[in-house]
Amino acid sequence: MQPTFPLPDADALAHSAQLAAGLRDEITRQGGAIPFSRFMELCLYTPGWGYYSAGASKFGASGDFTTAPEMGSLFASTVANALAPVFEQLQGPARLLELGGGSGAFAEAVLLRLDELQALPARYAILEPSADLRERQQQRLRQNLPEALASRVEWLDRPFDDDWEGVVFANEVIDALPTPRFLIKDGEVYEETVELDAQGGFVRGAQPADMLLHQAVRHLERYLERPFADGYRSELLPQLPYWLQAVAGGLQRGALLFVDYGYNRAEYYQPERDDGTLRAFYRHHVHNEVHLWPGLQDITASVDFTAMAEAGLHAGFDLAGYCSQASFLLGNGLDQCLALADERTDDVGRVQLRDQLKKLTLPSGMGERFQVIGLQREVDFEPAFELGDQSWRL
Repeated sequence: MQPTFPLPDADALAHSAQLAAGLRDEITRQGGAIPFSRFMELCLYTPGWGYYSAGASKFGASGDFTTAPEMGSLFASTVANALAPVFEQLQGPARLLELGGGSGAFAEAVLLRLDELQALPARYAILEPSADLRERQQQRLRQNLPEALASRVEWLDRPFDDDWEGVVFANEVIDALPTPRFLIKDGEVYEETVELDAQGGFVRGAQPADMLLHQAVRHLERYLERPFADGYRSELLPQLPYWLQAVAGGLQRGALLFVDYGYNRAEYYQPERDDGTLRAFYRHHVHNEVHLWPGLQDITASVDFTAMAEAGLHAGFDLAGYCSQASFLLGNGLDQCLALADERTDDVGRVQLRDQLKKLTLPSGMGERFQVIGLQREVDFEPAFELGDQSWRL
């Protein structure tokens, strides 16, 4: 299929060809097929070659997509309003662990706002697997934060392994976890694979699902009270409970906050959504050619927020709330953050702030498409979800 968006330049295509060659080698070594989740993992995270591991710009106008923190400070400042009461409840040196720090824009803005609210954590840690992004984050925070704030920031290779108190935050991280894809064929559960065609191109295949994936699909059917039709194909993350337990680590008291695009389970697995939610992002174009240009495009799937709630409960957390991004931001003082930002900018800046506000909250932007879920352990995080809580829909 001929793409309808700009083609990569010669250097980028050569980079992609190197990663594609490695993918072909692995497929051949594995007997002619690898699970789609493995293909996605290699495309995104192969050191030096994967999408998140190489040096090309990912975020903003020059990249492939724009996240909420990259638009400006309103998103992170409002999240700080929601987190400040949690830090006030904690005693001792609390920590804030951000999963995947992007360009560092969120860390910059949330630390400045928490400082204003006198609710700073003692440590701000960024768990960032990409060496390139880590370097960009370090440079940004050194340049833009006062030394007293910048000195609180550290970078981790793995989650905390000691007992601690604080908050785990992730924005648009769950959607990039390498996800298995399942297919129903003659009533049986298969796992989608990636194989090679006669020309060495990447194509869909299928193999009988292992026990973990098989049981996870049957769990979905019991929850939905209906079987999936033959030919139905979608994604799920049976490893999500283990991932959440790993990133929370020894968190004894505190909260988890996840923001991402997705649905509750009933909406995610609608009968008519029979090819799932998988898609690729390239230069602000969204398309379905996920095998195209390995290493040059982001590959994502929407989040099943019911699964997030189940994983949290399994890990010993309580559900604090679930709502749209618009409800969360409006319920946590977005208007206050806008007023403060207005005071600190000029007329051009105020126009940009209004544009940012619209993109964050309107249904045509991120307002309804993005969802927010909070989990808590021995703190009260529920007030952050008082406006528009839809936990009952999970």
